[in-house]
Amino acid sequence: MRTRIDGIVLLAGSAAADLAFRVAQVALPLVVLTGTGSVAATGLVAGAEGIPVLLSPWWARRARQWLDSGRRLAGIAVFDTVALALVPAAAAAGVLNVPTLVVAGLLLGVGEALSTPGRAALLADVGDRLGPDGAVALLTWQDGLRRAGMIAGPPLGALAVAAGWALPMLWLQAGVVLLSGLLAWPVAGEPTVRDLPAPSIWSAVSARPEVLRGWVIRGTGCLTWFAFTLGLSVIGAECGRPGVYLAAGMTGYGLGAVLGTTLAVAAVRRVSPRATAGAAWTVVGLGWLAMGVWTTPFAIALIAAVAGVAVVLGIAAISAIITRSSAGAERRALLSGQSVVVTASSAAGMLFGGPLIGALGAERTLRLTGVLTAAAALAATIGRPRRGSVTGAVQEPSRYVVMGPREDDDEADAIGRTARTAARHRSRAGGDPGLPRGDDRPGRTRGGRDPDADLHAVR
Repeated sequence: MRTRIDGIVLLAGSAAADLAFRVAQVALPLVVLTGTGSVAATGLVAGAEGIPVLLSPWWARRARQWLDSGRRLAGIAVFDTVALALVPAAAAAGVLNVPTLVVAGLLLGVGEALSTPGRAALLADVGDRLGPDGAVALLTWQDGLRRAGMIAGPPLGALAVAAGWALPMLWLQAGVVLLSGLLAWPVAGEPTVRDLPAPSIWSAVSARPEVLRGWVIRGTGCLTWFAFTLGLSVIGAECGRPGVYLAAGMTGYGLGAVLGTTLAVAAVRRVSPRATAGAAWTVVGLGWLAMGVWTTPFAIALIAAVAGVAVVLGIAAISAIITRSSAGAERRALLSGQSVVVTASSAAGMLFGGPLIGALGAERTLRLTGVLTAAAALAATIGRPRRGSVTGAVQEPSRYVVMGPREDDDEADAIGRTARTAARHRSRAGGDPGLPRGDDRPGRTRGGRDPDADLHAVR
C-alpha cells in the first residue's frame, strides 16, 4: 500500500508542477514585456534555461547520482522555487532586467537538468517495487498527465492573463513546485552504491544498443516537431485563419496522447519495445506527410490524434527498454541522457525550422520531415537485435548493479553474475566504509547479505 501511495504522490506532484508551468508560460512573456519593454527579452528565460541542460552530460555526472531519494528531490525543488521566484520578485519591485532574466534561466536550467531525470528515476524505482513493468506504467502515466497539462494549461493561462493575474501565476508556479517537492520527501529510492564511480551517459548507453536506437528514433521525432507547430501556424496565417490550424492540431494531438496513455503499457507488454517504437514514429512521420497533403482543420485534427496515440506508445516503448535493462546509477544516467537528447534535438529543430519553412513552404516542409521521421524510425528498427536486448533483459554484466525481469535461465544467471561482480568490487576496495566491521568481508553486500540473495529476490 505504501508503494502505491508513493507512486500516486509522485505522479500528482509531477502533474501539478507541469500544469503550473503550462499556465505560467502564457503569463511569463507578458510579465517580461511589461517589466523590460523589450520583445526580444521575452524568450531569454527559456533560452538560458536550455544551456545547463545541454551541458549536463559534463557537469551533472556526479550530481545526478546524488539525487536518489525523495528528500533530495525536495531539496532540488527548493532550489527551483528560489529560481522561479526571481522573475516575479524583480517584476514586483520594478527592477526586472535582462541580467535577472538570464540568471533566472540558468538557475532553472540547473534545476531542470537534475530534477526531471531525478523524478523519473525515483518514479521508476517505486514502479520496480510494484511488480513487472511497474516502472514503465508509472513513467507512461507521468507522460500522459504531462500531455493532459498541455491541453488544459494554456487555456487556463489565457484566462488568468485576461483577468490581470499574470504576475500571480508566476508566484503560483513557484509555490506548486515547492509543494510537489515536499510531497516527495518521504519517498524512498534506490540508494546509489557510493564506492563505485558514477557512470557517464555514454558508458551507460554504449552497453545498450537498443536504448541508443530508441534515442535515434525519438531524437529525430523531436527534431522534426517544429514542422507540426511552426508549420501549422504558418498554414493558418496563409489561409487567413491564424491559430485555427494549430489549435485543431494540438487539440487532436493532446486527446490522442491521453488515449494512448491508457493503451501504452498493455501494448508494450505484448509487443517488442523496439518494434513498437519504430512503428510508432513511422506512423508519426506518415502523419506529418499526410498533413502536408490534406490541409483542412478537421483532417489535421484527426491525423494529429492518431499521431498523439503513436507518440505515447513510442515513448512508453523506449521507457520499457531503459527500465528493463538498468537500475540505480545507470538508470539515472540513461534518463538524464534521454532528457538531453530531447532538449537538444527540439532546440535544433526550432532553430533551423523557421528558415526551412521560409525556404520550402509549410506544406512541403511537413512532407519532407514526415519522410525523414519515418525513414529514421524504420532504419533504427532494422537489424537483428542482441539477445535479450529487445525485451529489456539484462545486458552483459558491468561494474554497476543492473537488474531486469527474468526471461530465461541465461538472463537470470546474468543477474547473479552482475550482483557478484559488484560485490567483488566492494571487496577489492576494502569494503564499504559505512558498514559495521562484521559486514566488511569479501563476498558480502550491504547489510551482510549474501549477494545471491538478490538473485533469489529477482527470480
